[in-house]
Amino acid sequence: MEENNIDPVIYHPLESVEEVEEYYQAIKRERLTHKLSASRPYCYWTIETYDKSNGIRGGGGLGVLAADMRRVAEQLQVPFVLVTPFYPWESHQKMQNMEQIDYHEERNYHNFGFNFVDTVQIKTATSAVELDVIEKQLGSSRFLCITEPNFGELYSGESGSDHRLYQEVALGFGGYQALKMVGLRPAVIQLNEVATFFAAVARLDELVSSGMDFYEAVVYTRKHTLYTNHTLVQAAEATFHYKQFEQYVFPNIKSVAVQRWLSDKFTNGVIRLSTPTVEIAELRSGVSKLHARVANYHDINGSKIKFKSVTNGIHLRTWVLPEIMTYYHDHGVLDRFDLPSSHDFEEAVDKISASDIRRLKTIGRKRLNEILEHRTDQYGNKVHIPEDAFLFDFKRRFVDYKRPTLPFNDPDRLARILEENNAHYILAGRVHMGDSTMFAKLMSTLHIIDNHPILKERVHYLPDYDEELGLGLSLGANSSINTPIVGLEACGTSWMKDIANMGLLISTHDGGVADMPSDNYLTIEGKNEKQETENLYRQMEVAAKAWNNDSELEYWIHKELKAYLDICSGSRMMRDYLNYLF
Repeated sequence: MEENNIDPVIYHPLESVEEVEEYYQAIKRERLTHKLSASRPYCYWTIETYDKSNGIRGGGGLGVLAADMRRVAEQLQVPFVLVTPFYPWESHQKMQNMEQIDYHEERNYHNFGFNFVDTVQIKTATSAVELDVIEKQLGSSRFLCITEPNFGELYSGESGSDHRLYQEVALGFGGYQALKMVGLRPAVIQLNEVATFFAAVARLDELVSSGMDFYEAVVYTRKHTLYTNHTLVQAAEATFHYKQFEQYVFPNIKSVAVQRWLSDKFTNGVIRLSTPTVEIAELRSGVSKLHARVANYHDINGSKIKFKSVTNGIHLRTWVLPEIMTYYHDHGVLDRFDLPSSHDFEEAVDKISASDIRRLKTIGRKRLNEILEHRTDQYGNKVHIPEDAFLFDFKRRFVDYKRPTLPFNDPDRLARILEENNAHYILAGRVHMGDSTMFAKLMSTLHIIDNHPILKERVHYLPDYDEELGLGLSLGANSSINTPIVGLEACGTSWMKDIANMGLLISTHDGGVADMPSDNYLTIEGKNEKQETENLYRQMEVAAKAWNNDSELEYWIHKELKAYLDICSGSRMMRDYLNYLF
């Protein structure tokens, strides 16, 4: 595998009308193709996309999901447009003298196969900003991006800042103009989090400005807009002030009625974008069953908003070892749509042997080490994990609620587990710029490792985490650790990649993991963090010993796959969205 590159097409999309119709029949919507077409596609707005092969690097799971939605749409020939910024600058991280250094690289869309279409303009109170519209067609799917030299990097500026609002306004109003420019009208708009809210406002404004009655336009926009929420607590959102809207938002709205409608959403001169978003979108989805139940969002009247559960999924053919995907298809575990075989799925899973699991994971370990050839650890050294070593990993955003430092609460105990089981531990993730609390915790953890001779030998921190490294760890690790504080993870998808790649999951019962009972994986439980830490260590010991015991290994891998492989499937996610939308 080439450095910093993931082959984006390791699958064959559906090749005929008959195959496409068979997929739609499989989701019990035989006439769905009459609602979606090349000129009236499924339009997906997102501020973040994580797709390095196409030159766009996101910040975490929100962007990974967006990229996987497009990949699944391409594979299944769903007419699909992903509207997103192309950021001209990209942030990276490296270690120098045991300190993490942030730096930036410039990105040129011409280097990634994008074509320039034309320019559109958005307005501020004092000037106009010209945005380049670029596109890239991939089968039935398309990237449609807006960009300009001063657009900045993803999430540049503080939350609630003028520049952040400018980026969101540019994506919404500029992206909607771009859609019209290329001759498309959305059959449905999916808003991937509230940062994309202005796309729905642009559509509402167009309808009203074209002569539709305001209330009819609201009803029409609502019925054709889906808001997907990824954040459990509304209070965590950024707030914007009325003066900011006067500067950046209102100049782009032609209709006085739409301006008045939006002005009414302010309370004491401040607005949270979720308030008008849940009003303009009749369809609202949470990204796991637990998330849909507990998401704490309210409309302007204070009434709690109900969310439909559509659990996130992954594009299996991007994130699963090709040899494992071939095994799943050849042995009747998955059908041609990458959905569990309807009749004999569990029986097929029960036939997966421990020797097959170990053989396939050995191939995955080799792929991981190929990726690690281009990486260095906290000391600037290359990392190579021996084929016969057991590997634990933590590979997620470094935010407080995910608790990446939990395994280091008792360094001696962790060291003993690693040494006694010939195990290594890879710690990989990104601290968002400006998160001084997590940066300090990361530095403290690295010093704990550095001061312990066993941990220094067996624990490897890999900076500049990205999707290539995430893929390699899913392929080559034996067991993955997922430690969010219960009640704070909306879904997560890293654990899906681990299970689909026949790894042993050690996790708290939160997010999408909680879609199924907790006895389907190695569960971390406890009434407080001390109990959870002790339970984590016990489950690490169970995982390491199970790998060398045929019956135990088969027991846990079979349970995980039977419980979660359908949930992991991006084809299942697309099916659920299409059923909900139409």
